[in-house]
Amino acid sequence: MSAIILASQSPRRKMLLEWAEISFEIVVADIEETYPSDLAKHLVPEYIAANKALATKEKLTQQDACIIAADTIVLLNNEILGKPTDTADAVKSLEKLSGNLHEVITGVAIYYKGEMHQFSQTTKVQFHHLTKGQIEFYVDRYKPFDKAGAYAIQEWIGVIGIESIQGDFYNVMGLPVSTLVQKLKALRVV
Repeated sequence: MSAIILASQSPRRKMLLEWAEISFEIVVADIEETYPSDLAKHLVPEYIAANKALATKEKLTQQDACIIAADTIVLLNNEILGKPTDTADAVKSLEKLSGNLHEVITGVAIYYKGEMHQFSQTTKVQFHHLTKGQIEFYVDRYKPFDKAGAYAIQEWIGVIGIESIQGDFYNVMGLPVSTLVQKLKALRVV
């Protein structure tokens, strides 16, 4: 059986793969998370995930490993709300999301036996209207600076601020793990 490599430092992706009881190790290659300006926004996560997988492949000595990489974006009115640069940026992102429906898109790249397999999953998330005080409390207390859209659904803001979701909850956490397991089964990795 081939080794499975998770090309991510995300503690949430690590936890979700562990919950799926998949044996893996973490190997990460730092890349610039950039993309061509003319790339359709919904394709950005798959593009970045594929770049992460390829960069990680270059670091490995075992050539038959299965590499899993992912990238998550928050898309609101065709604007990508990335990881906030500071407190003010996090507050601004959450003010935009307040009372609105947005999409969380996670792109996954599986590099295995010399071939790249990619897919993405979209979950729609509707926020309640949030007060300025709620937003500032969340940013000050939870410091969501490593999270697309400046929030984590499994934290306080998800508990009090999210009205509804349509789609895979775990996708919003950063990995559509159920779909990933099905893809790994189809490739006979697990």
